[in-house]
Amino acid sequence: MVVVRPENPHQARLLRLLRDDGPRSRAELGDAVDLARSRLAGELDRLIERGLVENAGPAASRGGRRSPLLRVAGSVRFIGVTVAPDRIDLALTDGELNVLARTGEPADVRGGPEAIVTRVVELIGKLRAEAGVDRLTGVGVGLPAPVAFAEGMPVSPPALPGWHRFPVREALAAELGCPVLVDNDANVMALGEKHAGTGRAFEDFLYVKLGSAIGCGLVLGGTVYRGATSGAGDIAHLRLADDGPPCGCGESGCVEAYCGDAALVREATAAARSGRSGPLADRLAEAGGLTVTDVARAATGGDTSAQAMVRAAARRLGQTLVGLVSFFNPGIVIIGGVVPGIGPVLLAEIRGVVYRRSAPLATGNMPIVLSDLDDRAGVVGAARLISDHLLTP
Repeated sequence: MVVVRPENPHQARLLRLLRDDGPRSRAELGDAVDLARSRLAGELDRLIERGLVENAGPAASRGGRRSPLLRVAGSVRFIGVTVAPDRIDLALTDGELNVLARTGEPADVRGGPEAIVTRVVELIGKLRAEAGVDRLTGVGVGLPAPVAFAEGMPVSPPALPGWHRFPVREALAAELGCPVLVDNDANVMALGEKHAGTGRAFEDFLYVKLGSAIGCGLVLGGTVYRGATSGAGDIAHLRLADDGPPCGCGESGCVEAYCGDAALVREATAAARSGRSGPLADRLAEAGGLTVTDVARAATGGDTSAQAMVRAAARRLGQTLVGLVSFFNPGIVIIGGVVPGIGPVLLAEIRGVVYRRSAPLATGNMPIVLSDLDDRAGVVGAARLISDHLLTP
């Protein structure tokens, strides 16, 4: 495996500037870094020689002869992968992490990690063939699980039965012949927000991921904070009540047991069978089962029972965020993974609880917003994950 990386911190900083801000002239790069002109020229020439940077046409004139724009080389290509309990999604990006192509399909992680890894490799091969990419620079992967980051493997993951300590990173790297990094999906999505979403304007923020598996990515000083053993942000199984509903982790009263997709479906099924919700009862009779999308449709259609379920889950999530906000003091809270249609109701309830119960100093200027990246946060963040790793000396 041949990996071409920057040779020193100056080259790494120049590469990250080009990745994050797009093509820039030598003069603009000189304005952004504290390097003597001769040293700057030498480092840029070296990056060009190593195939990491290339010319991108003439820059705007600054009063003299126009110098060429520089950009991350077109040969730099990343793959971002997100695995959900029921789906795989992939994106091919350029060196600036612009998405060039995407693919994805339903999947069942209960079939085991070997089957999912094999299918991920096949889908990557499909993307590469369609885009004409001979060599990948690196691959980033987000899993709905606690991940030992240094080892690249999930640890006791409730959402991934049978995956405990499976070497996902090593298995993929061996098949693909390029560097691979694996992280918790909430961390990966937080990176996506930092690169291309609302989080771009903030150095300190919380990203809360809803869905079948709940998680939280903590960005501190512009960098994901993982904690001493990569366990930071694992809020899904914080206990809200000793006598609460059972959770997939084997405990009861967890945040995920109240706020996850399975919890909403459980409540919706009970409401349908008891006659409290006509629309959900009709849907249950028609389909034989309910999904969180059915709950969202009923809520947006005016069903008061479904709306009450969404508000109750949002209040529980708000209670969890009160402690996080008071302790972490983020600049913004971004919530992703929200089923289309219920965002306004969910957000109103969460804001009400957090702003009412958190310390005024922590929430005085702190927005709570929905992610505007939709499902791009994960794949862009996974590409950013491996990019950050490779764009270091």
